[in-house]
Amino acid sequence: MKLQNAFSLAAVVGVATSHTIFTQLTAGGVTNGLGVGIRMPSYDGPITNVNSNDIACNGGPNPTTPSRSVIDVQAGTTVKARWRHTQQSGPDDIIDASHKGPVMAYLKKVTNAVTDPGYGSGWFKISEAGFTNPAAGTWAVNDLIAALGEQSIPIPTCIAPGQYLLRAEIIALHGARTSGGAQFYMECAQINISGGTGTKTPATVSLPGAYKANDPGVMLDIYQNLKSYAIPGPPVFYC
Repeated sequence: MKLQNAFSLAAVVGVATSHTIFTQLTAGGVTNGLGVGIRMPSYDGPITNVNSNDIACNGGPNPTTPSRSVIDVQAGTTVKARWRHTQQSGPDDIIDASHKGPVMAYLKKVTNAVTDPGYGSGWFKISEAGFTNPAAGTWAVNDLIAALGEQSIPIPTCIAPGQYLLRAEIIALHGARTSGGAQFYMECAQINISGGTGTKTPATVSLPGAYKANDPGVMLDIYQNLKSYAIPGPPVFYC
């Protein structure tokens, strides 16, 4: 137990600066440039207040750089969000492996992806991965590191065409044993989805609002022989 507690403390203190940023989006086989179509911050730190507007698209303590670009995406394809420790990090510098937790993606239909503030209602989850191999202690973050920071996100075929915000997210749980200890990393990409049939309208949630500080997937001790994990937020929308 003492060894386990020592490891937990090291995970919280020793890698306090091992954060991450969603820096690029690959769509249609094209990897866009650094920050193209993405509201990317200059600082790689987390959001920890689930009730802040910053939980939607970052900002606040991590001011984001506006982008005038909107990336074209075809419904039914898979895009890839590329994560790096900092804007200039190499392909093997993603996030410290101690930052274990889930990896998710959301969409929000908007009138103008460049000007929409992001926070508020309209969000729906389109992918998630959590405690991917409990027997091995493997989380989605470990899988993301193994994939060199590429998060694969399938775009639904049945949603309406138009402009959207694509929100890629990691929740690091190494310090989540107390309220406010979970670290939320997210950025929003500005995309235009074409080819969607519009045959289904997803149920949506608000950000902030979708997470509570005491949700079982937000406040927990991941070092106490965890057998399962409840990914926070709404269920994934499927066509």
